[in-house]
Amino acid sequence: MFSGMFDKNMLTFNPGWDQHAQTVTDFKDVDALSEYFQSAHISVEPVGDKSFIITDPDGNPILIDQHV
Repeated sequence: MFSGMFDKNMLTFNPGWDQHAQTVTDFKDVDALSEYFQSAHISVEPVGDKSFIITDPDGNPILIDQHV
């Protein structure tokens, strides 16, 4: 489905969902998380309206993707 879209394997975090893709009510939305990472001087690469990528210290991408 995502063949060729990303260069490396990627961890995905979905704010607002639990580990079973069930909606949770108490969470920080993607905009708050983006602001948090930027305030910590972590580069944020927007990839959609409610999605962005950060990179861990080993160079691995982490996709933060909130389903609206």
